[in-house]
Amino acid sequence: MRASKTSIYLSVLLALDSLAATPTLPQYVLNAVADSSRAATDVQRDELRKPVDVLTFSGVKPGDKIVEIIPGRGYYTQLLCRVAGTQGHVYSVVINRTIPMSHPPANDSMGGMAAGDMPSTASACTNISATTSDAAQLKIAGELDLVWTSENYHDLHNKAFGSPDMKKFNQAIFDALKPGGFYLIEDHAAELGSGVRDTETLHRIDIEQVKQEVISAGFVLDASSDVLSNKQDTHTARVFDLSGKSDKFLLRFRKPKP
Repeated sequence: MRASKTSIYLSVLLALDSLAATPTLPQYVLNAVADSSRAATDVQRDELRKPVDVLTFSGVKPGDKIVEIIPGRGYYTQLLCRVAGTQGHVYSVVINRTIPMSHPPANDSMGGMAAGDMPSTASACTNISATTSDAAQLKIAGELDLVWTSENYHDLHNKAFGSPDMKKFNQAIFDALKPGGFYLIEDHAAELGSGVRDTETLHRIDIEQVKQEVISAGFVLDASSDVLSNKQDTHTARVFDLSGKSDKFLLRFRKPKP
């Protein structure tokens, strides 16, 4: 039976709606992830860390001035610097410890911190500066387009970093961003309602705790994504024991324009 003109028209409209709903992946993000000069150990983490999705979600673009807080071994440092390009810059800020870790993680499968050490300086990029700062008196560059921290926001609540006043910490980030600038936080999800209960033991934090803290510093929640979520994670295990498969949340906050 021949399809009616009405049914054909509806099919076309549905197809167009589907195409419109598909996000366009920026070529500069695809190029950064596909760069053949990336370290093999970083490329091996891509399947779990989903860098194309995360970078696209963040809104990072060529020419951006970026601060990455607690860069770990530099997995995202090496991607951000490629996206920012020669007209942009990445300031990699390691937060000083007040107490050394007695039992640092045995591996970096999550791409997170290894005792807060400076990231590797080996890089194809020339637009990276590495600095250190105390959490309680965070000092970062100003007029930023993006502040980024992945899988380590929870650590800032721990004694190893002096348990700083998080409103003051986030306020320093707010002040350093341009109006309209973004603050991206990716971290390991804890049980809802748990607040900061599990930051020391399981290395997780409640997503609602993060939202409350950041919004209290003047930010608005611009977007969230479940691209890194894992509904099989019961939120009861240490993230270091899950080989990078913990349930993670992804939040993008924005500094409002006047």
